[in-house]
Amino acid sequence: MDIGPKIKNARLDANLTQEQVAEALGVSRQTISNWENEKTYPDIISVVKMSDLYHISLDHLLKEEKIMLNYLDYLEESTNTVKSNDRKAKITFISVYLAIWAFAIIVFWFFTSGSDAMGYSLMFLWVLLPVSTFTFSLMIGRNNYWGNQKWVSSIVFGIMYMLAEYATFNAANMTAFNKFNMPRFGMLAGGAVMSAAGIAIGRAVRRMKHSR
Repeated sequence: MDIGPKIKNARLDANLTQEQVAEALGVSRQTISNWENEKTYPDIISVVKMSDLYHISLDHLLKEEKIMLNYLDYLEESTNTVKSNDRKAKITFISVYLAIWAFAIIVFWFFTSGSDAMGYSLMFLWVLLPVSTFTFSLMIGRNNYWGNQKWVSSIVFGIMYMLAEYATFNAANMTAFNKFNMPRFGMLAGGAVMSAAGIAIGRAVRRMKHSR
């Protein structure tokens, strides 16, 4: 007997319908049906929830050697898929942010004249980049990217925000007056604070969702 019939019989013994189980687990009725007919396998969290819902042990659900082997193979494949998707999402995430950052620099040097400087400052340094920093940081907290190391990204965002100003207005000033200026570290602090706020809010949203 495989895991599908096992969880179906456990559900019937508990006098629960597929709709009731689907609502308790936060999935669709079709998902429950697919699990019971072995079209797909439940994830480990759902198996644990079903054992509690049906008042039976995990050992009872998975004790047969064939079930364990098949399910462990599924979990390994599923874990590898999740890791691959997570890696792709992070690469896309970083690439999009860098593209926005580079776009801001390119616009300054190739499409901005002296009379446009104030408008550029407002649009890019005080709107686009801060909003991007906050939004991307919110996503980091919401998706728990990089685990406990995610807070380091607030420093990275702060550095990128500082470099954006240094590579535009500061660089133009140095070129015009033939002198060297230090980066404005206040920009780093501002970017880091915006990022940390985004991560904290995203983390809070994640916790509220998981606590339901």
